[in-house]
Amino acid sequence: MAIGERIHFFRSKRGMTQKYVGAQIGFDEKSADVRMAQYESENRVPKDNLVQAMAELFDVKPDALKVPDIDSFTGLIHTLFAIEDRYGLKVEKAEDGQPQLYLDLRNHPGSMQLYDMLLDWMDKSEALRSGQLTQDEYDAWRYHYPTPGQTTHSHFEAVPPQK
Repeated sequence: MAIGERIHFFRSKRGMTQKYVGAQIGFDEKSADVRMAQYESENRVPKDNLVQAMAELFDVKPDALKVPDIDSFTGLIHTLFAIEDRYGLKVEKAEDGQPQLYLDLRNHPGSMQLYDMLLDWMDKSEALRSGQLTQDEYDAWRYHYPTPGQTTHSHFEAVPPQK
């Protein structure tokens, strides 16, 4: 999702109107809804100070709004390629023949923090599936991640075995 879709997603999730959000972040009430519609349709891109203000209003981190443009399969695959280059993401065939992604930390030891974050995500995802977390609790965790003290995994001393 691009930033406009993320703004719309969080505004709708919070039950807020475009006019309300626009007024809360400092636009004149007469044009607040028009400005927000422009951001949501991506005719305009909000500057960082407005992204920060919206994030505070929606109670999310600015990064939850500023997601890379992965609206196309091409954009998504190039994002995955960049993650491969930077963090050691690899793809292989799983036993059922489906593509499977994993981190190859042997050649990217600096990726341990990402590995720990993925373990955090896996733990929360499993908690959601098992009923230990509600969807709202899981969403709140994701939209505020990372929060100091929230990470349960801390950089393993040894690289876990790879397949």
